[in-house]
Formats: sequence, C-alpha cells, structure tokens
Amino acid sequence: MAEKQSLGALVSGISEDISTLLRGEVELVKSEIKESARSAGKGSGLLVGAGVLGFLATIFLLLTFAWVLVQLGLPTWAGFGIVTLVLLIVTASLGFLGKKQFESVKGLERSPVSIAKTKAVLTRSAPPVDPATSPTATAPAPSKPSAASSSVAPSSSVPTAAPSAGASARSAAVPASHPQ
Repeated sequence: MAEKQSLGALVSGISEDISTLLRGEVELVKSEIKESARSAGKGSGLLVGAGVLGFLATIFLLLTFAWVLVQLGLPTWAGFGIVTLVLLIVTASLGFLGKKQFESVKGLERSPVSIAKTKAVLTRSAPPVDPATSPTATAPAPSKPSAASSSVAPSSSVPTAAPSAGASARSAAVPASHPQ
C-alpha cells in the first residue's frame, strides 16, 4: 500500500521532475544545435569552394571570348577591349539596379509598432496606434493637459450642480442629473 506523502513532499517531487525534464530538453536542444551547426559549416565550406571555382571559371570564359575575337581577325587589344567594355556595361547595369533596390528599402515598419503593442499589453497600458493601419492616421493626437491647465474648470458641456452652502467640493463636480 502506498504511504501518504505530505503536500510539501509532493510539491518538492514535482519541482524536481520539472527541473529534470527542463534539463533534458536543454540538452536535447544543445545536441540538435551542434548537429545543425556542423552540417551548416560543411555546407558553407562547399558553397564557398563552388563560388571561388565559379569565379575562376568566369575569368577563363572571358579570356576565351577575348581570344575568340582575336582569332576572328581583330587585333589583340580590340578583342580584350570589347570583352572589357561588355564587362563594364554589365557592371554598371547591375550597380544601377542594386542602387535602385536599396532606395526602395523602407527599414523597419511593423516591428517597432508590434514591439510597442506587446510592451503595452505586458504593462497593461493602452496599446499604441499603428499609423499605417489606423483610420485616423492623419488626425493629430490630442495633447495631454499640462499641470497648469489642470486647474481650469471643466468644460461647459458637462452640467454641474451649484454647490449649496454646506456642500463639499466633491458634490460640486457631480452632474445635476445625478442625486447626491
């Protein structure tokens, strides 16, 4: 028959089990990361090797084109000059397209708003308005009253009861439609 354990012993056993489980999960993640990193390292090395050999092959291909032009009857300087000119045109085109692509980069748009919303939820304050999706994105936000303007009487849109001779300051701010 199982002996009865105290509540403290049960909680202690549960916390030890959870700790063991979490340590096991951490070890599993570490071993998976090591395996993935090793595989990624090998893949990166192979890609770098392929890139270097591809670059060298491109150089030899361009030299071959230049010598083909020479064999077709052009002077040596003209054959190599034409290949160089084609390379410069391709370089300028790629540079122009790359510059145009970088000019279209807008930077972080949604991330700061998302982070601010998450922070607001965690601190239980009002979430910020996303200017990109807000229907009133063009309307300016109302300014908070300063300490100097907080002593100003409330606006006339809220009716207040006139204080009687013995009325407190709190009862003066209650609307006339509410009984005191």
